[in-house]
Amino acid sequence: MLKYILFGCITLYMTFPACAQMSQPIKYKDDVFSTITVERNLSYGSVSRSTLFDLYQPTGDGTGLRPLIIWMHGGGFKFGSKEATGIQLWSTTFAHRGYICAAINYRMGSKDLRFHFNDLVKGCYDAVHDAQTAIAWFKANAGRLRIDTNRIVLAGNSAGGMIALQAAYSSNAEMLHLIGNKDSSLASQAIDAGHIAAVVNFWGGIFSTNWLQNARVPIVSVHGKKDGIVPYDHKGYPLYGSFAIHHTADSLHIPNQLKTYDDYSHELQKHFNPFFISGPTKKRWLEAGQFAADFLFRELFGNKTASFRMADRDDGTGGSGGSR
Repeated sequence: MLKYILFGCITLYMTFPACAQMSQPIKYKDDVFSTITVERNLSYGSVSRSTLFDLYQPTGDGTGLRPLIIWMHGGGFKFGSKEATGIQLWSTTFAHRGYICAAINYRMGSKDLRFHFNDLVKGCYDAVHDAQTAIAWFKANAGRLRIDTNRIVLAGNSAGGMIALQAAYSSNAEMLHLIGNKDSSLASQAIDAGHIAAVVNFWGGIFSTNWLQNARVPIVSVHGKKDGIVPYDHKGYPLYGSFAIHHTADSLHIPNQLKTYDDYSHELQKHFNPFFISGPTKKRWLEAGQFAADFLFRELFGNKTASFRMADRDDGTGGSGGSR
């Protein structure tokens, strides 16, 4: 009888370390760093409001090269900035996970682009060019900032998601063709952004799903099914939302995943209001962020879970879930 009791105790004792290891946060998936550092109003080009960005980094991260997420705000290419509530929330939470995050500004238009398709495309075209300029700047400064240039992710909500998708999958010539602009000088202005590792698309869209044949960049999308600003699917307007992107990406075998909120509209709100963000809406934004983080971890790091557990961090500090 005694030997069975001893065997049970030994088995239980040996199980504890395994359970403890399994409960440890995983870098790039979960909150691992208790504090982050934010540098504000840096510039990725000739200094102006449209080229400013804020840089979010985990404090004390000893990793050699870190994946970069470039976050781009919404606002219909007319409103918004890097200080938008959602952009600050996602930049902060992804920095806590171990990413270096850059929340960037880009050029704004003066018209309500929802009612002027040509102006909408041109506004997106200008913003894509700014995103490409930002990518080139971060690559040029990758050594100083310790950026892994093979793991640069474009991310954004609404117009920001549109910028990310167009930058990864379209060309200047294709965008200009939509509005009948055949100016070859404009079409040749694009800066070669090089390899984009993934796109995070929060309730954005792409002007043509045919463009998804141009590349194989992994896409993670979150969208409200009742979205009245950017269609969840496609409503005859030359803008295709997350479901249409998901369906086409599946047919082309592009790695992708979609999380749908059946009962919610734009920005995952019951009734879209850009001037008031409720607590429950922020909670859904956090859920969207975790969904994207899980997808990015699988696509960027594969099956390297064990090497990213908190115990293997380089900064030598413990704990997570510090102030944000």
